[in-house]
Amino acid sequence: MSGLGTIVGVDVGGTFTDLFYFDEATRAFRTAKVPSNRGDEALGFLNGLSTFGALSALHSVVHGTTVGTNALLERKGAKVGLVTTRGFRDVLEMRRRDRRRTWGLTGDFVPVVERDFRVEVDERTLASGEIRTPVDPAEVRAAAELLRDKGAEAIVVVFMNAYANPANEVAALEAIRAVWPNEHLECSSAILPEIREFERTSTAVLNAYLQPVVGSYLARLERALASEDFAGRFHIVQSNGGVMSTETARRLPGRTALSGPAAGVIAAAAIAKAAGFPDVITGDLGGTSFDVSLILGGETALAAQTTIDFGLVIRNPMIEITTIGAGGGSIAHVDAGGLLEVGPESAGSRPGPVCYGAGNDRPTLTDANVVLGRINAARPIGGALERLDVEAAKAAIKAHVADPLGLGVMEAAEAIVRVADSKMAGAIRLMSIERGHDPSRFAAVPFGGGGALHAGALIKDVGLKAALVPRYPGVTSALGCVIANIRHDQVRTLNLSLAGIDAAALDKRMVEEAEATRAVVADARLAVERIDTSFALDMHYVGQTHTLSVPLPVTFDGAGTGISEATIRTAFETAYEAQFGRLLPGVPMRIVNLRTSAIGVRPPFDLASLAPEGGTVEGARTGTREVWFDGAFHTATIYDRLALPVGARIDGPAILEQPDATTVVDPDLAARIDSFGNLIVERKA
Repeated sequence: MSGLGTIVGVDVGGTFTDLFYFDEATRAFRTAKVPSNRGDEALGFLNGLSTFGALSALHSVVHGTTVGTNALLERKGAKVGLVTTRGFRDVLEMRRRDRRRTWGLTGDFVPVVERDFRVEVDERTLASGEIRTPVDPAEVRAAAELLRDKGAEAIVVVFMNAYANPANEVAALEAIRAVWPNEHLECSSAILPEIREFERTSTAVLNAYLQPVVGSYLARLERALASEDFAGRFHIVQSNGGVMSTETARRLPGRTALSGPAAGVIAAAAIAKAAGFPDVITGDLGGTSFDVSLILGGETALAAQTTIDFGLVIRNPMIEITTIGAGGGSIAHVDAGGLLEVGPESAGSRPGPVCYGAGNDRPTLTDANVVLGRINAARPIGGALERLDVEAAKAAIKAHVADPLGLGVMEAAEAIVRVADSKMAGAIRLMSIERGHDPSRFAAVPFGGGGALHAGALIKDVGLKAALVPRYPGVTSALGCVIANIRHDQVRTLNLSLAGIDAAALDKRMVEEAEATRAVVADARLAVERIDTSFALDMHYVGQTHTLSVPLPVTFDGAGTGISEATIRTAFETAYEAQFGRLLPGVPMRIVNLRTSAIGVRPPFDLASLAPEGGTVEGARTGTREVWFDGAFHTATIYDRLALPVGARIDGPAILEQPDATTVVDPDLAARIDSFGNLIVERKA
């Protein structure tokens, strides 16, 4: 294990930049929350880091970013040129023939690569890997020059069946390199050497689409860090919940697509497991969105691919996260049919909610919480403002919601919150009930700047057994950056029949993949205790279309894995019967893909160190405030949450305030502080 040092996790959101500082030697920690600077994220990034002193004293910075996600959602990536096999120009447009809307004869999907920027060349690689038609370097160079002259900023080569033999793609890439003006060029076999032409094309294209955007963003941050004499390592959280080097992030920016939300899920899983809640549903409520993920048995769920927006498919392992447009900045409005809607449009960080006084006149979810008294107008989180403008928020709610619906201002504000609560509850049901899970087994883990405001509603609306609010909910994603392991995943299509498989050849391939993934982890040069390697196979019965992920019960000892046909057969049958309840005796089995993961296990973070030391309930009490619940004002007791001692019990109605978040305990709920400093919110006995 390399030397310990000081590490800072940084999560840049649309409204705030959250930071968690940790000294690995002394186990001391600090937190910070500063305003983000949309368009110049480096400014908020540096402002936050500077709260911990000189950057030259930091050993490493780990960053969760939404730059890639935003570029995809807003269609603000690079202009990409695609060189592909003749006859396959429109794979990207045809997709899987799915439609955004089931009914109707028209569609509105526009690929990120315009048709004029998709150029075909002659080549043919068979599924067996045989090269039937070698690629012509001169033809490829001409295609690249054409795309360059049209204004393409990045180029990607995608040849059919290149997963079986990348020789034609590699030759084409070398030919293009001679005429291409920048480093933004890649081939699909280097990004996703896996069968299925659409998913491979989409992943490769979106990777190229993000390369200049993410690359320039990271370069700006690195220059800013260097200007402050930072000489440590800079790392990026990836969508699978692991950490990677900036070099890997530049080459594979598609793996940052859910970077920020993934870090929060990693932290929430660790916190919940330590607190004795292995089954939880996380809810990250930020300024623009609500991100939900399910954790079962203390383990996060990984999906083989995700769809960032309709038709934008990235096939990389990612933590399963469902996102809806319901955040603190989500704008409330009455639609043409007279129904109240909250979001998906957001006021963002600029101008932000009406109560921020920055020019917005349309009410948001934050404005509703301020009017209801749930947010302390005299103590806004983040320290960006001295006071929130309650009267301006009331006026906006009256004009845009209360008057159109014939409601009083307080009733309208509560309606805004209830509509937002309903949307959040729907997202949680999607991740639980619709997947066969009983929500009464699960606790919610609300975090982000606004998650704890809605803890009670999530318990009651969904039927969850409790809510576990982390000690520092507003900076949970930044904490996740600090405790996340280093991770690298690779996939390789094998396309082999299991019967009579050459186990020695498979073992050799597994060793090669293990060494390659472990090298990427080692290159990150972040303190780890060990590097674990795991393998899984995508398999199915012959004749089936879809595959099942089969974990292999083997270990990598540096020389081999000891894999055998019998081991694979047993593993497949165990996984298949667990998933479908029966086997298909006599039907041959087939291996499609080999998946290899290397995980650099970080030194353990003692979550008990976050717990409060001393204090009394009465000493933490700061006063009372009239807060609106269920159609009437209630006198709520206000507490300084960080001053509450372990074992404290708080009966609702109560408001718990801290610099990074506010927690609301409804009148029919109670809360207690556990040994880790978490707040457990439950129904009153």
